[in-house]
Amino acid sequence: MKRLFLAATMLAAGFAPAAALADSPQHLVDSSTLALESLMDTPETTQAEQLLHHAKAVVICPNIFRAGFFVGGEGGGCVMVARAASGSWSDPAFYTVGSGSFGLQIGVQNAQVMMLIMTNGGLNALLSSQVKLGADAGLTVATIGAGANASMSTAYNADILTLSKSQGLYGGVSVSGSVFGQDNNAEQAYYGAPLDSRQIVVEMQGHNPGANPLRQELIRFGG
Repeated sequence: MKRLFLAATMLAAGFAPAAALADSPQHLVDSSTLALESLMDTPETTQAEQLLHHAKAVVICPNIFRAGFFVGGEGGGCVMVARAASGSWSDPAFYTVGSGSFGLQIGVQNAQVMMLIMTNGGLNALLSSQVKLGADAGLTVATIGAGANASMSTAYNADILTLSKSQGLYGGVSVSGSVFGQDNNAEQAYYGAPLDSRQIVVEMQGHNPGANPLRQELIRFGG
């Protein structure tokens, strides 16, 4: 039992944040494209597509790893893509997400998570260097998915909507309380220039043809 506790604690404290570092920027973009296709292939697809048409931006986390035994932690790499005034989508900005929790829990889980940013307030909050999602940041976070379908009125009043698919022993994925921060090193490597997230997704200064498949899938699903 002691060995199991120590192993799970090491996973929660060490392996989860390392998941974000293991991916090259292009691999993360490619994984996000596949995750988008997978997430849109759900019983909630119609609702998700309707909401995606109204989203200001989208954050896709293709592989959030979570492990715990009394002590839990989660982490991974994410990309953010924002809608342009023309209706197309920007190239991706890069982020990491991680959190810690305490409680009676045991299990291992990998999850794909998509966050629909519905308001300018939500977008501006995530464009800061680091933000803790949820009430602490003044953000309303709601969930759409099996057993938690948000009504359309509730959805449009939320700053951020989340949709996830998971494998493992945990029952669900919540992004509330997660720390969301920019990955400037990944952005520098991907674009070859010191661009920040706002310059990439709002001012549309970042361009890499490797992101075209992701942008095309967002156009297909979200207009």
